Amino acid sequence: MLSEAEVATYHEKGYVVPDYRLPEETLQRIRSDHDRLLAKHPDFRDNCSALLSYDLGFLNYARDPEILEMAAQLIGPDICLWNMSFFAKPALNGKKTPYHQDGEYWPIQPLATCTVWIAIDEATEENGCLKYIPGSHKDTRLMAHEVKPDADYTLNRELAKSEYDESIAENLILPAGGMALHDIYIAHGSEENRSVKPRRGMTLRLMPTTSVYDRELARQRHAERGGSDMSHHSLFLLRGKDASGGNDFRVRTPAN
Repeated sequence: MLSEAEVATYHEKGYVVPDYRLPEETLQRIRSDHDRLLAKHPDFRDNCSALLSYDLGFLNYARDPEILEMAAQLIGPDICLWNMSFFAKPALNGKKTPYHQDGEYWPIQPLATCTVWIAIDEATEENGCLKYIPGSHKDTRLMAHEVKPDADYTLNRELAKSEYDESIAENLILPAGGMALHDIYIAHGSEENRSVKPRRGMTLRLMPTTSVYDRELARQRHAERGGSDMSHHSLFLLRGKDASGGNDFRVRTPAN
């Protein structure tokens, strides 16, 4: 479990790094699963934003009881998983992720999610570790984002420069198996990877079931903005009950 000090850090900074790591054997399985995914879908070289649409086997890693216990301390006892992603920065030419807020993209009403970001490889400043703007979540508002299509970016929307102070950014330096939990409103991004070491990260998107995954909103945003259609994500109840009564837990048709 998180200590009281760690819970306080999460609410103050918008993220926390718990004293918990995945064991090496689990990491080896995840790496093997990722290699198998890339063999089938080489276009996921940089990102796979909907892992469970392509391989439900990744769901096993989201059921870690210690991770769910920590998340429950932050977002409550009733938790569903609505997405898993794999962010891979290959050695030498891993792409940059511009500063953004996750909630800018997600069809959740009201906005609430705790993201668990797991380092599958060691994450360092040299290989493009995640960077957080501490405290940027506190206003619980979506800040202005600008459309910026760039082939060297992993996302096509970037937080407006006037919305954050990069000089206070904190690097998420992690050993393989280490992790951070962060709030849906925190501003974060990462630099490109020009080092000889890959930087793979896997995320669990954990939503309190007091919120609803709004598929109609997802369809509207897809029609307006393009990008991936999030209306087809499957929801999995991992802990407790559907407190809202409005979530659809039917497994969706795989994207492939």
